[in-house]
Amino acid sequence: MEFLAEYGVFLAKAVTVVIALVLAVAGVVAVSSKGKLGTEGSIEVTKINKRISEMKEALEDQILDKEMIKEKEKLAKKEQKLKKKCKATKKERDVKKRMYIVDFDGDIKASENEPLRNAITAVLSVADPKNDEIVIRLESGGGMVHSYGLASAQLNRIKNANIPLTVCVDKVAASGGYMMACVADKIIASPFAVLGSIGVVAQVPNFNKLLKKNSIDIELLTAGEHKRTLTMFGENTDQGREKFKHDLEDTHELFKSFVRDHRPVVNISEVANGDVWFGKRALDVKLVDELKTSDEYITQACESLDVFEVKYKEKKSLQEKFGLSVAAGVEKSVHKLINSVQQSRYMS
Repeated sequence: MEFLAEYGVFLAKAVTVVIALVLAVAGVVAVSSKGKLGTEGSIEVTKINKRISEMKEALEDQILDKEMIKEKEKLAKKEQKLKKKCKATKKERDVKKRMYIVDFDGDIKASENEPLRNAITAVLSVADPKNDEIVIRLESGGGMVHSYGLASAQLNRIKNANIPLTVCVDKVAASGGYMMACVADKIIASPFAVLGSIGVVAQVPNFNKLLKKNSIDIELLTAGEHKRTLTMFGENTDQGREKFKHDLEDTHELFKSFVRDHRPVVNISEVANGDVWFGKRALDVKLVDELKTSDEYITQACESLDVFEVKYKEKKSLQEKFGLSVAAGVEKSVHKLINSVQQSRYMS
């Protein structure tokens, strides 16, 4: 028991040091970036056809014998000569069909909005409505309404440009994530992807009773009847709760209207209850159009299209790189500490 008590004290100290270090790093990064108007970035483009071809060649080099590899190289040379003889006309070259892939991995704040915005801007500058397609590989469990509203508006730019838009969901597109997905002309999901959650939720902790118990008063001054409905520290009223609930209901109505407008095949009264559906069930209620992984859809496209992955990478300052490096080290140490504690629980 004495050992456990000492270990507990040690663990508390270690966690305290880790938290202090994280806060210090965050402070350094915040101060160093203060006053910046924004970080410049660059567009990175990867040809998926080439990546798949290189993977195939690397595997064949390992599994085929030398004679088969030589025969394969001869055939490849013959195909190249044949292509040179049968040069496409200028018109045929101009009508080259392409697919552009953009990733969105959403957190509660939809922090990927800026990379998404820039990637879409870049693609729209070259995409051809008659021949091209844009694919968004989307993963998000939702988050802030205004943030995901903006992300959905970015996807709507593609629709307004009359370019076919497909959203692929391998894991989850729920709540704000589904708000984005429903903008697409076509939604493709893996068999066990989670979709739906067409609802709105909010929770606010209240410490008023605790403060009163310790004789601490909170003065909350507002101008405007509904400037503050619920508060964390003041005493909440039935009137405030009712207004807060009314705002949630209004947001839910806007959400339902948005899905109805962009995906009219859905029976909104059936799916807008906040519930979620796995892939096959989502297909039954028309939340998605097809069951398939993004890998399968993109690999099949590579057989007939030039497929490009487009990413916007922000350039980070030296201080930010240092902060991220230290934060990664801290996170790794915390994981090791947690793992050691978990392992000690099962030691006799």
